[in-house]
Amino acid sequence: MEDGHAGTWAEDPAGEVVTGGSAAAGRWRLAVDATLCIGSGACAGSSAHFRMTQDGHAEPREDVIVADDTARDAAECCPVEAITVSDTSTGELIAPA
Repeated sequence: MEDGHAGTWAEDPAGEVVTGGSAAAGRWRLAVDATLCIGSGACAGSSAHFRMTQDGHAEPREDVIVADDTARDAAECCPVEAITVSDTSTGELIAPA
Protein backbone atom coordinates (compact mmCIF):
# COMPACT_ATOMS: atom_id res chain seq x y z
CA MET A 1 0.00 0.00 0.00
CA GLU A 2 1.20 3.51 -0.69
CA ASP A 3 0.93 4.74 2.91
CA GLY A 4 3.24 1.98 4.13
CA HIS A 5 0.52 0.20 6.08
CA ALA A 6 1.61 -3.39 6.48
CA GLY A 7 -0.80 -6.28 6.28
CA THR A 8 -2.90 -8.09 3.77
CA TRP A 9 -5.57 -6.43 1.72
CA ALA A 10 -8.30 -7.28 -0.73
CA GLU A 11 -11.29 -5.63 -2.39
CA ASP A 12 -14.80 -6.16 -1.09
CA PRO A 13 -17.69 -6.75 -3.52
CA ALA A 14 -18.25 -2.98 -3.82
CA GLY A 15 -14.62 -2.56 -4.93
CA GLU A 16 -13.45 -0.91 -1.69
CA VAL A 17 -10.00 -1.86 -0.46
CA VAL A 18 -10.05 -3.65 2.88
CA THR A 19 -6.99 -4.24 5.02
CA GLY A 20 -6.11 -6.29 8.05
CA GLY A 21 -6.07 -10.07 8.45
CA SER A 22 -7.63 -12.68 6.22
CA ALA A 23 -9.85 -11.43 3.39
CA ALA A 24 -12.35 -14.13 4.45
CA ALA A 25 -12.87 -12.47 7.86
CA GLY A 26 -15.73 -10.07 8.60
CA ARG A 27 -15.46 -6.50 7.42
CA TRP A 28 -15.83 -3.42 9.57
CA ARG A 29 -16.59 0.18 8.66
CA LEU A 30 -14.58 2.83 10.53
CA ALA A 31 -15.79 6.37 11.07
CA VAL A 32 -14.64 9.39 13.06
CA ASP A 33 -17.06 12.18 13.95
CA ALA A 34 -14.90 15.27 13.37
CA THR A 35 -17.31 17.41 15.40
CA LEU A 36 -16.59 15.28 18.49
CA CYS A 37 -12.88 14.52 17.97
CA ILE A 38 -10.61 16.41 20.37
CA GLY A 39 -7.37 15.12 18.82
CA SER A 40 -6.11 13.12 21.80
CA GLY A 41 -4.27 10.76 19.44
CA ALA A 42 -5.10 7.68 21.52
CA CYS A 43 -6.63 5.98 18.48
CA ALA A 44 -3.62 6.54 16.24
CA GLY A 45 -1.35 5.40 19.05
CA SER A 46 -3.24 2.15 19.53
CA SER A 47 -4.14 1.18 15.94
CA ALA A 48 -2.49 1.53 12.55
CA HIS A 49 -5.99 1.95 11.09
CA PHE A 50 -6.10 5.59 12.28
CA ARG A 51 -3.92 8.62 11.71
CA MET A 52 -3.93 12.24 12.79
CA THR A 53 -4.59 14.94 10.20
CA GLN A 54 -2.62 18.17 9.94
CA ASP A 55 -5.45 19.98 11.73
CA GLY A 56 -5.02 17.65 14.71
CA HIS A 57 -8.05 15.40 14.27
CA ALA A 58 -8.21 11.65 13.79
CA GLU A 59 -9.30 9.92 10.61
CA PRO A 60 -9.41 6.30 9.49
CA ARG A 61 -6.77 5.28 6.98
CA GLU A 62 -9.44 3.18 5.24
CA ASP A 63 -13.22 3.31 5.48
CA VAL A 64 -13.57 -0.48 5.39
CA ILE A 65 -11.17 -2.99 6.93
CA VAL A 66 -11.03 -6.69 7.61
CA ALA A 67 -12.12 -7.17 11.25
CA ASP A 68 -9.20 -6.22 13.50
CA ASP A 69 -9.32 -5.93 17.28
CA THR A 70 -6.94 -2.94 17.25
CA ALA A 71 -9.62 -0.88 15.49
CA ARG A 72 -12.16 -1.87 18.17
CA ASP A 73 -9.62 -0.98 20.88
CA ALA A 74 -9.06 2.44 19.29
CA ALA A 75 -12.79 3.18 19.38
CA GLU A 76 -12.99 2.02 23.00
CA CYS A 77 -10.07 4.22 24.09
CA CYS A 78 -11.40 7.42 22.47
CA PRO A 79 -12.16 9.75 25.40
CA VAL A 80 -15.14 11.37 23.62
CA GLU A 81 -16.44 8.32 21.68
CA ALA A 82 -15.85 10.04 18.34
CA ILE A 83 -14.94 6.73 16.65
CA THR A 84 -17.45 4.12 15.57
CA VAL A 85 -16.78 0.65 14.26
CA SER A 86 -19.65 -1.21 12.62
CA ASP A 87 -20.15 -4.48 10.78
CA THR A 88 -20.49 -3.80 7.05
CA SER A 89 -22.87 -6.69 6.42
CA THR A 90 -25.29 -6.06 9.31
CA GLY A 91 -24.71 -2.43 10.28
CA GLU A 92 -24.33 -3.63 13.90
CA LEU A 93 -22.30 -1.27 16.10
CA ILE A 94 -19.18 -3.08 17.29
CA ALA A 95 -17.57 -0.22 19.20
CA PRO A 96 -17.85 1.73 21.32
CA ALA A 97 -19.82 -0.71 23.42
